[in-house]
Amino acid sequence: MNISQEEKLILLKAAHQSISSLFDGKEPEVPDYKKYPLLKEKLGAFVTLTINHQLRGCIGYIIGREPLFDTICSAAIHAAVNDPRFSALKKTEFEKIHIEISILSEFVPIKSYDEIVIGTHGLYIDEGGGGLLLPQVAIEHKMNREEFLSALCNKAGFYSEFWKERMLKIKVFTAEIFSEDETEK
Repeated sequence: MNISQEEKLILLKAAHQSISSLFDGKEPEVPDYKKYPLLKEKLGAFVTLTINHQLRGCIGYIIGREPLFDTICSAAIHAAVNDPRFSALKKTEFEKIHIEISILSEFVPIKSYDEIVIGTHGLYIDEGGGGLLLPQVAIEHKMNREEFLSALCNKAGFYSEFWKERMLKIKVFTAEIFSEDETEK
């Protein structure tokens, strides 16, 4: 995926304005899709919100059904108010949030757990209800491959050692990950 610095800024601004719209009612500015055709592509993406480096919400779509710009706007709002792990973001918290965006590649099935590259691959398990971990999760939590697989099983509602019983239906993906910190430089 080849996303420009300008496109990253547009998406981060859109995520910020989308969350802001919950409090001020102003909708995000829609970009010129002729100038930025990538923003019109249907790609999966996640928006992660943190406050003081602590997770505050993370919601996304593994498959893009709308233009990327709209997907980011929707995911940002849902991360702010609909992540079941947290209460809805308060106006007093809004200025403290840090936004990170992950744009997902296509998912590729693996035949062996040895194919998983920590720091490069995110994981999606397609057993039962499914579960997903973004590539950065393994790095942020200093996980090795086995710990990453166990965390994925937990996320999907299985016990952590479930992956040792048999080769599960797991797909890997990469992500273009960027945040407000990187774009401010």
